[in-house]
Formats: sequence, C-alpha cells, structure tokens
Amino acid sequence: MASPIPCLRTKAIILQTIFDTSGASAETAPVFGHFGEWLQGRLGPAGPVVLVTMVCPAHGVQARFTRGSNLTLVHDGPAAINWEQLERLIDIAGAEKGRFALSGNLPVAVGAGASTAGLVAVARAAGVAEDRLPSLCLAVEGATDPLMLPHPDRVVWASRLAQGKGVIAAPPRADIIGGYFGAPIRTDAADDGFADISDLLPAWENATAQQDLQQAARLASVSADRTTALRGPRNDPSAALAQRLGALGYARAHTGSARAFIFAPGSAPDDAEQVLSDYGLTGAMRFKTGGMA
Repeated sequence: MASPIPCLRTKAIILQTIFDTSGASAETAPVFGHFGEWLQGRLGPAGPVVLVTMVCPAHGVQARFTRGSNLTLVHDGPAAINWEQLERLIDIAGAEKGRFALSGNLPVAVGAGASTAGLVAVARAAGVAEDRLPSLCLAVEGATDPLMLPHPDRVVWASRLAQGKGVIAAPPRADIIGGYFGAPIRTDAADDGFADISDLLPAWENATAQQDLQQAARLASVSADRTTALRGPRNDPSAALAQRLGALGYARAHTGSARAFIFAPGSAPDDAEQVLSDYGLTGAMRFKTGGMA
C-alpha cells in the first residue's frame, strides 16, 4: 500500500469564507457526494472498516451563512443534516452562530454521503480550518466519508477513524448507471460487521495504477458480493442486472440502497434506466466518475 494520506491542502475550491459587508458569507462551492463505494470492508479480520468511495458529481450540497445571535438551519432540498448535528459541529468547532442555509440534491440515507457533505459545507461556510474537517465530522457522525478531501476516491479511508490508510491512484474513468434498491438505511457508526477486503486492496492498487477498468469493476463486484452475502438483502438483483445490462461490474452502498453499474465510457445501453426499473430499482440516473484529471 502506498504512503499514508498527505496533509489536506487548499485547492481551487472555496475552503475559506469571505464575508461581504452585510455579514453574509459567499456561498461555498458544492461539496459533491458519492454513490456507494468501489470497495468497503475490514482491513484484516479484526481491522478497521475501510473504503474506497465512488465520487458522484451529479449530487452535491452548498451552504450559505449569515451572522446572527441565534443558530438556525434551513434547507432547500433534502435535509442533509439536522439541527442537532449543526449545533454539535458549531459547538465543537467554536464557530460563530447564525443562519445556515443548505441547498442541494443529495438524497438522504441511501449511501450518498449526505450528512458528511452537509457538515463539510456548513463548516466551510462558517470559516472552519480545512485540516479540522475530518475530526469534526467524525465527532458529529461517528463514521464519516472522505468528501472533505480534494480527491476523495484516491485514498483508502478508515471511516470510523477519519483517517487515510493509504494513497492510491484515481479509479479508471467510467460511466455509471445508478439506482436505489430497497428502503433507505442510515449508517450505524458502531456497526463493523463487514467482510475482510485486505486481499482486494493490492489488486485495487494495481488496477488503478494501470487504469484497468475491467479489473476495477471486477474487484468492486467481489466487494459488493461479500457485503451482500454477509449483510443482505437476499433478493439483491445486482449480479443479474449487471449481466442483463452488459455492465463490466457493479458496486453498492455497503450500508445504503445505492447500486452502481459500471461501464466503459460511452458504452452504457440507452434503455438502462428502464431495465433498472424492471428489476425494482428507483431513481435511475447516469454520471461519470474516476479518471486522473
């Protein structure tokens, strides 16, 4: 495995808040969500839960902050975080109170990273230092996605520790057909009942180094199958659906209802959304992910 994750760096996204004369901050850049994970499981039989996230630029959340004497939260879109989470983050961070307005399209409790993205957006709007974001999100959530990182899918991430366990190359560029199977499921931070994937990580490192999408899709499918065998649901149609679609493989939210079917760029069938519906999936969508850019 490659060297541990480097320190967070400011990038060409809004990481610091600039206040105008009215006391309102500039709106943060979108914090994109994810769509399940390429891989997720234990790093050894008794090791921490780790994951490689699947970035989804089709979903995101933004925050705007206006100074005030009271703490308030309003949503334009799904409620990525609740007031109690906001209160805890502001209290731990020692940030100013005021009105936080969240806007976006991140679905909640499906394995899309809504709560982490919402917390990151709020913290950035409040002017919290970037290097504090992992620990703050962990303190509020107990398990956090790596969405505060410049490249969330280029790290093996220990979600219950908010730590990187290795830097990897970007996943190969892929087209994804995604949908949701079953009811929403919220992540339980105390839940570590996942299969060991330590044997898959060296192969993943090789697949990403070579930008080998076929191998990456195969490994994602193996990881998904291990979770489904251990945790269910027993009627998960992902394997049959991937075969019907002609996908290279599939990934899933290892806690959540998101299911992702992996295609080489430009190769997804035109009727994929209808096929997902035929197999009982809802909310069918398309997006691009991965690549070295």
